[in-house]
Amino acid sequence: MKIPLSVFTCILILNLSGCRDKPFDSNAMLKKIGTEFNAGNFDRVNALNDSVKSLCRDNEPLVNKADSFKQIAERIKIDFPVTEKEIEVQIREEGIDITPEEKASWEKKNWLECRTINGEKRYFSRAASNLDLIRHFKFQREYYDSVDSREPEMVQRRNNTQTIIRASEKQFLPVVPVEMRIDYSIAVEPDAVPAGEVVRCWLPYPKRNQPRQQNIRFISASQDQFTFSGDSSVHSTIYMEARASKGVPLIFNVSYSYESFGQYLDQAFQKALPYDKKSELYRNNTSEQLPHICFTKNVRLLADSITGDEENPFNIVRNIYYWFSKNIPWAGALEYSIMPNIPEYVVQNRRGDCGMQTFLFMSLLRYKGIPVRWQSGWKMPPYGKNLHDWCEVYFEGPGWVPLDISYGLQYSDDPGIKDFYISGIDSYRLIVNDGVAGKLYPAKRFLRSEPYDFQRGEIEWRGGNLYYDKWHYEMKITYKE
Repeated sequence: MKIPLSVFTCILILNLSGCRDKPFDSNAMLKKIGTEFNAGNFDRVNALNDSVKSLCRDNEPLVNKADSFKQIAERIKIDFPVTEKEIEVQIREEGIDITPEEKASWEKKNWLECRTINGEKRYFSRAASNLDLIRHFKFQREYYDSVDSREPEMVQRRNNTQTIIRASEKQFLPVVPVEMRIDYSIAVEPDAVPAGEVVRCWLPYPKRNQPRQQNIRFISASQDQFTFSGDSSVHSTIYMEARASKGVPLIFNVSYSYESFGQYLDQAFQKALPYDKKSELYRNNTSEQLPHICFTKNVRLLADSITGDEENPFNIVRNIYYWFSKNIPWAGALEYSIMPNIPEYVVQNRRGDCGMQTFLFMSLLRYKGIPVRWQSGWKMPPYGKNLHDWCEVYFEGPGWVPLDISYGLQYSDDPGIKDFYISGIDSYRLIVNDGVAGKLYPAKRFLRSEPYDFQRGEIEWRGGNLYYDKWHYEMKITYKE
């Protein structure tokens, strides 16, 4: 029998009464919340959380963990807003005929992503467009590739990478700089925070310790007082505070300029040298970093099936890269904070956006004993600027070599251009992060909107984190001649 929510809440209050007066089983309560969460009963999760906050406020660890369940539940609801009637309309708008049998088949294969939330089926906000991408990749691959070859962004990308290859002249050095001015802003929605409250904001800023990112010049900021993170920080930020005013958005912005360089390693002129497996660099960059750099059974089986007995690190990287190009299409991603294990998701569903592909790629390489580290920020071309993730692979001799797994093989008859992103990077990047899940500076008090990466920014006030539905960001790029 389904218990009405009001009755359920009363039962909880009775069960929790006296929480601060006698021993209380925190683990049992968290297990109860987790059970409701896994069942998609998010209204019950919210009721449990509210009761814990009201009756167990002295038990800070329990309150924080219960609140995290509530926040993640709310984020899932934001990512899955589409009803059954709405999804059918959206699928037809993508030009796809739909029958009940086909819809059931797509859902079974998870090509059409949905979840049960509070007893009702809800679809991912990008389910229809992802279905179109997956179907083209699976059934019309030649068309899929040839369309990419004609897109302005792809044409510009090939031209830039060809110039980088020529400029490198067999030397692995930063080349072909592009100077850009960036104006980045965050606008917090009116009355998202009560008037007079202090809002804390972290904005992305170029990493200063990257050889492919030079001549960084701060221009201006919206606030007179601001703080930069140090060079050793995983995430490069500029931090500001401001007070909210009633009825108007709260604006944070920063302007700066920098030069972004491309780089290319021609593997034909490199010899695979043995790794120093006792070094700190090797140990740190071949280990798991849970939850999203992991050696699950599926990850281990996939890595071994792709690479076999191959021991040359260049060949291992190339073999895995080619496997991705043939098997993993780009698709719009869920917010990472609601995904418990991204590599497992990509292995099982055979799709993923740039960061999801990078997490799986890094897991495969690290399991095979090849050092690899995360790098991310933005892609900054004249066409298609966006959040973006990639990585760097370490080879004894040349050192850290950039690699972009989601860019894939380029549509070209020239093998150097075709394979460019296996050991190269274009000139249109903004490097903000050189790792995942680092601490922000100054420290953030509440659960981050993006706990692993940092690209859009983070906002909070003394009442908690402000998720993406409470603010929006904008980046303006000016390219200098």
